[in-house]
Amino acid sequence: MNRAMLIGSIGAGKSTLTHALLENKIEARKTQSLTYYDWIVDTPGEYTENPLFYKNIMATSLEVTHILYLQDATNKKSIFPPGFSGGFTKLPIGVVTKADSEAANVDLAIEQLKRAITRGPIIVSSSLEKKGLKEIRDLVKCNTMQEMKDYVLTNQSNDIFFHETLYK
Repeated sequence: MNRAMLIGSIGAGKSTLTHALLENKIEARKTQSLTYYDWIVDTPGEYTENPLFYKNIMATSLEVTHILYLQDATNKKSIFPPGFSGGFTKLPIGVVTKADSEAANVDLAIEQLKRAITRGPIIVSSSLEKKGLKEIRDLVKCNTMQEMKDYVLTNQSNDIFFHETLYK
């Protein structure tokens, strides 16, 4: 079974997205440690915000097939260094969260993810509006980068696209 790890800044919406993807009706709360749910591993934002904790992300990545890189559309800053996904051998999926917020800058969030993810799909999502959830679930079922690319190219949504290179 494929399994995805969610990483992103504190408050990026990792736990909220986890519960939305699993269709849980419980309210998300701050994750204090690695939390395993069915096919999802929810990580604390501190793991990504502090380079001293990168070793935790690296070790946890050994247990998953996909890494979801979350960028909060209401946050003008990105915590991901350029080309960050290149340090992992797992399939990357960029996810713009909180796209439904009045304070959202979706275009900026997409550009931030393009710098972090060397190649892969990027999805604009909203946990509250259930936007992009099906696409995320479907992408995690893919076993190769080519399968993910084919999925994106045949998808009719304007909220998903395939990013080809770090330099475009």
